[in-house]
Amino acid sequence: MQVIYNSKVKQTLYKEKLENGLTVMIIPKNGVQKKYIIWGTHYGSNDNKFIVPGETEITEVPKGVAHFLEHKLFEQENGVNSLDKLTSIGVSANAYTTNDHTAYLYECTSNFYEALDEFMDYVQNPYFTDENVEKEKGIIGQEIQMYDDYPEWRVYLNTLEAMYHTNPVKLDITGTIETISHIDKDILYKCYNTFYNPSNMCLVVSGDFEPEAILEEIKKRLIDKKQNGEIKRIEEKEEESIVKEKITQDFKVSKPLFTIGIKCKPAEQKVKTHIAIQILLYILFGESSELYKELYKEGNMYSVPGLSFEFDDNYAHILISETANNPDEVFKKFKEKTKYYQQNGVNHKDFERIKKKLYGEYIRDFDDVADLARIFLTDYMKGINSFDYLDEIDGIDDEFVNQVLKEYFVEDKMVLSVVY
Repeated sequence: MQVIYNSKVKQTLYKEKLENGLTVMIIPKNGVQKKYIIWGTHYGSNDNKFIVPGETEITEVPKGVAHFLEHKLFEQENGVNSLDKLTSIGVSANAYTTNDHTAYLYECTSNFYEALDEFMDYVQNPYFTDENVEKEKGIIGQEIQMYDDYPEWRVYLNTLEAMYHTNPVKLDITGTIETISHIDKDILYKCYNTFYNPSNMCLVVSGDFEPEAILEEIKKRLIDKKQNGEIKRIEEKEEESIVKEKITQDFKVSKPLFTIGIKCKPAEQKVKTHIAIQILLYILFGESSELYKELYKEGNMYSVPGLSFEFDDNYAHILISETANNPDEVFKKFKEKTKYYQQNGVNHKDFERIKKKLYGEYIRDFDDVADLARIFLTDYMKGINSFDYLDEIDGIDDEFVNQVLKEYFVEDKMVLSVVY
């Protein structure tokens, strides 16, 4: 078992790749009552075209299969819904699908091993029939319609539509009512058998565990399954340009809701670039930024915007979201402020202060077992060890941040999405 210790947070990661290819990560937190486990597969909503190991032909499936699979795994052949069973023994269980992975999880303070039996059983034993697949289409169709009524979701998806020509990241993770209508049990089994192979999965557990003991408990509950070969994911070439600079939609909202999106090139230095962009977003539009103070004083904005950088191997974009009385003015002033810093460089004192703030946020992430396990799984799917953020931040300087500002905050890659 590989042992990785980080002195900054005094935290040890135990990592093992099993014979069947499954990666297991154990993060002990001695004396903590809560226990948390998350099991993910490197399979998300973007994976609609691929070549199955051992085959030569491309398989293309409808949009929304990964999310559909996530829903269906809880239903068992004996008629029991595993989510209900876990809830009945006092365990908080859930699942989610993203662009690049799907994950199943639960947390508890007691009955951990009883829950582990059910948890590892339903993830490894899918049960799909014509009847239960058709029934699920109605349930997911209602979910799709529900999200279509959320202005926050629409302004986000519209931003992606304005940035991306063909990259599937712009598509709703759930698919559409039309695309899910083409899903059947054969498609679900094919995608499950392709992507839910142990060699394409990672399991992370955090809590008061003895690493060797919990690893043995996990091994005991694994079914016998051999490693697949490499899954070849087919990616269409995305144009560098944006689709349109502005996209709007009318909704029943009290104030306009906006998202500024910046289409970026995927970073080679993922962690270092991510840290630099986080620092820049705080400097440009954080609570203490000149821009936010100005917009607040004018009465255009009253809340600090959400700031994020989403990325994978084949896409990357910056998002800034909030309500504003005049989103066009916000967009205009954001571009002006960005250009000013690109010409003059960021203020060194601001840079040092924000860097310390960000480092403190990273440290806090290691306090909670749930946050910790989720972060390690999410980063693993991107080829990152979460400890790298703690190690890389020390090496970030003004020069690198100013370089990233010029390379990633490009004006002709900026879009504005508004829900009026």
